Amino acid sequence: MLLVLAALLGAAAPLACSSSDSAGTSDAGPGVALDDGGLIDAPGSDGNKLAVDGGFTGPDGAVLRADRFAAKVVSFTPGGCAGYGQSEMPGIVLGPPVGGGAGAGGVDVLSLGVGGEIVLSVEPNAIVDGPGVDFLVFENSFLKVGTSAPFAELGEVSVSDDGVAWQTFPCTSDAGPSYGACAGWRPIYAAPGNGISPVDPMAAGGDPYDLKDIGLTSARFVRIRDLTSPASCPSGPGARPTNAGFDLDAISVVNAKTP
Repeated sequence: MLLVLAALLGAAAPLACSSSDSAGTSDAGPGVALDDGGLIDAPGSDGNKLAVDGGFTGPDGAVLRADRFAAKVVSFTPGGCAGYGQSEMPGIVLGPPVGGGAGAGGVDVLSLGVGGEIVLSVEPNAIVDGPGVDFLVFENSFLKVGTSAPFAELGEVSVSDDGVAWQTFPCTSDAGPSYGACAGWRPIYAAPGNGISPVDPMAAGGDPYDLKDIGLTSARFVRIRDLTSPASCPSGPGARPTNAGFDLDAISVVNAKTP
């Protein structure tokens, strides 16, 4: 759930322990396939992310290519109580992150909803197994006021080289305040204009992933499945949230086939 004000209140969110193989669509409607037949122009698809080719640099000082981030949304299956950010699809999850720092969650995000799933592609580029972290996933987590504990809304991350066979990073969603290879529990520091490279794992924030940990040498697709509790999408009469679940900001490719 996208709760920027929770940073001021120190609120906690209930977490789920597992996810099913099929993302829940609940009352949010059927899955939506989004394929434009080619590379979506990430720098021009979202007004908050125009700086990809005009100021974002990698650790070596080179200007970053658009396909160092998600270049295309292959599919999106919203879960219960999704809705936030969908009107800005697909651009809202393409390009670099728009982080809010340690104390605030960013709002340039797509809420997956409870049990929701999204598949992203970095084609024609690829993530390759290189030194250390190979890619980063950016949610909108932040640290609760006066603590080092995160406000976490977790997602399970899987990768594939062909979009068919998937390898999943182990996610310990019930082991807080550190959640292992789950995504959605580390603050985001990189944002347009602040000079922090979104492909520098030591500075950008986000959740880091190394392909070596799951025995892969390359990947072109990243899948994220929401693991939040059904309690965050209440049933019954009355208003229901549209910002439940994992809030995806962006992904970035640290070790790229074509840097």
